[in-house]
Amino acid sequence: MNLDTRPSARWLRWLYRGGRPSRLARVMNRFSAVLHASGLLPRMVTLEVPGRRTGRVISFPLVLADLDGERYLVAMLGRRTNWVLNLRAAGGRAVLRHGRRENVRLVEVEPAERAPILRRYLALAPGARPHIPVDRHAPLADFEPIAARFPVFRITAP
Repeated sequence: MNLDTRPSARWLRWLYRGGRPSRLARVMNRFSAVLHASGLLPRMVTLEVPGRRTGRVISFPLVLADLDGERYLVAMLGRRTNWVLNLRAAGGRAVLRHGRRENVRLVEVEPAERAPILRRYLALAPGARPHIPVDRHAPLADFEPIAARFPVFRITAP
């Protein structure tokens, strides 16, 4: 496992210890969701998806990765991330906000196809680097063993 040991990386892992956001991380995420939805920051989006238990719309700030003309969302905290569980319960239907609302359908990418997307995502999302145990400059072969642990979704029309 090649986890970053710098203090900033340890801090980011601490915010999401156990794969869940701490109270502080939840507050920071609310602020980030508003900022990402504004459209002011490139590649920053807010995903809106109904909660799987309450049905209430929940917002998640995410980084949009682009590769070969396609757009993707990556779950940096893995399979048990709330937005992933909520999205699956909603059948992949969601709303992306980045200056405007876009109804989308997110289709999960097979693990065998995730390596290049994960590498591109790490190049764009510095905050995700402490959570994914591969260096962003590593060869694609290094991403293949961990690809199944990090869900990736292709953004498509509804």
